[in-house]
Amino acid sequence: MRRPTADAGDRRHGPGRVILALYLVFVIGTVSRSAAQISTRFEEAPLAYTLSAVAAVVYVVALVSLSMRGRRAWWVSLVALSVELAGVLVVGTWSYLAPEMFPDATVWSHFGQGYLFIPLVLPVAGLWWLLSDRGARAGAGRADAARPASGRGGLRERA
Repeated sequence: MRRPTADAGDRRHGPGRVILALYLVFVIGTVSRSAAQISTRFEEAPLAYTLSAVAAVVYVVALVSLSMRGRRAWWVSLVALSVELAGVLVVGTWSYLAPEMFPDATVWSHFGQGYLFIPLVLPVAGLWWLLSDRGARAGAGRADAARPASGRGGLRERA
């Protein structure tokens, strides 16, 4: 019996599988952490805990959109990963410049230092994968993948 092979453009295989696994870990961690922080001690660090919740939402959107095929999912992934990278850079810088604003850390504080800088590396890796040839093919729908590059819809020119 022949074993099915992975679609060359499927983001759920190869490096995409590692990226998805890391996003799953971050979804579980950030959703549970922010829920616990907000429900038990929100008044201690409202900004940090709100930013943790925002990060959790971004991670959920990134995980779901990266695990799906199609042009819309590809664009949602691109936006989610870009927002994530911007968030890590802004919050990371902000947490160094105004540490008094962050009495408790967020996942993006100090560029994700508390998480081995994975929050800084993960969106870069995700964007690389998404924008690579393989990731872009995974973003194309089945009809798009079959369409010739000429843009003529497969019709031959008459001589």
